[in-house]
Amino acid sequence: MSRKQLILLGIALVLLCLVWLAVVGRTYTLEVPLDANYSADNFTVGYDDAIVRLRSQTSEDGVLRLTFQAQKPGKTGVDVFQGIEVSYPILYDMLYVHPTGAITANTYFGECTGGYVIPIAAALYAALLFVSLLRRYRADMRENMYRYQNVVELGVLVFLAAVLIGHIQTLLSFHGLLGAARGAMESASLLSMLMLPVAFVLSILITISNIQLMRREGRTWRNMLGCILGALLCFSTLVPTFLGEFLQRTTLVDVHNERGAGMYVEMIVEHTIYSVVAYLECILIGTVLFCIKSARHIPAFDKDYLLILGSQIRKDGTLPPILRARVDRAVEFSEMQREATGKELIFVPSGGQGSNEVISEGEAMRRYLIERGIPEDRILPETESKNTYENLKNSAALIRAREGGKDANLAFSTTNYHVFRAGMLAAEQGIRAEGIGSPTKRYFWLNAFVREYIATLYSERRVHIRLLAALLLLTYVTIGIVYLSNIM
Repeated sequence: MSRKQLILLGIALVLLCLVWLAVVGRTYTLEVPLDANYSADNFTVGYDDAIVRLRSQTSEDGVLRLTFQAQKPGKTGVDVFQGIEVSYPILYDMLYVHPTGAITANTYFGECTGGYVIPIAAALYAALLFVSLLRRYRADMRENMYRYQNVVELGVLVFLAAVLIGHIQTLLSFHGLLGAARGAMESASLLSMLMLPVAFVLSILITISNIQLMRREGRTWRNMLGCILGALLCFSTLVPTFLGEFLQRTTLVDVHNERGAGMYVEMIVEHTIYSVVAYLECILIGTVLFCIKSARHIPAFDKDYLLILGSQIRKDGTLPPILRARVDRAVEFSEMQREATGKELIFVPSGGQGSNEVISEGEAMRRYLIERGIPEDRILPETESKNTYENLKNSAALIRAREGGKDANLAFSTTNYHVFRAGMLAAEQGIRAEGIGSPTKRYFWLNAFVREYIATLYSERRVHIRLLAALLLLTYVTIGIVYLSNIM
């Protein structure tokens, strides 16, 4: 479904809920436990008959049932007296008649006949959003899997799944419209708290991996991003709890008055933090899942050429473990394709000669491929590139020249944590190629997750701002409902 269709569907669901409540919610039944010695005729009911009227007063199974029907908008207390001489009520409830004619009990957005339609509609809409985004995600993946947009979509799918579970839980324990609104608002805070142990463990693992990374690659701020991110997520999740405890104990701000501003300012601050943190954590989960998916992806067995992205070689011209793993992975894929389809491919080892290298990386990989038993006529070395962008650009140009300008089915082999970024660089140049990843040290993985996460946030920042704005708007509307329910 398109964005416009989803918006129209949301409006339609709201209108249907209002119509349903206006029809079904015009009556409301209060239930009072009966003393065994009394019948329905032994009770006196007091109320404002201009607001509601008592349609029926029956007793059954030890319960007195009082059914009221709306007359006009307003509110009225309902007093139930047992016997004639008792001067105090055994039940006192407040009934509100809304402009639509629906009756709610106890609070302005309290229990209502047929009110369960609200969480049902919310859960249905969340499910439709999830299915619509899932279809779009799959279509985008088929078109090109190496885009930050896909990472965002996967992260939002994780968030919508959590929201949908929250709505289902609200429906199963439905206690009025206000309870449904609170349940929807608190789903983000619940998700943040559930993710806290994960964020804590992740921050420890990232810190350890960053220490290993800094020992090998130097102490740079980029190599410390993981530590900063993990600490920030943990701290942000705990801030609302600490703030709430402080405000509960201090006399500077009154957060206990349901009609005062202090309580709702606290709610706004707490749920803003929870909503933002929950969203960012879901995007992080989406980033991790997507990077793993990219690294574990096996290209279709229809490839004509397989690029091997270079990296620095040893002083004697041999391949270090990380580059040898890339070549071995390429050979492994070639054998998989030949066994599956019988089709042979041509290897394109790509990489120029650095100032501290005795030969080019492409030539070093060519020699290793020959050692692995690959015929020389199936090797097309590219020896001018200085970085990944040039690896892809120059190799694609070399292939086009060999094919007479015709398109060919391409794949590339690189280290697992580098697959997604290399795919992004290929997509930027209009090169359609699927990646395959070779194994490497785990500490590189975690740092790659953080790097791609930050890149996703920056690259799709406008999308994130719009989504967070919509999420926060819903949160503030819900807080407004709570406020109105307490002052009406």
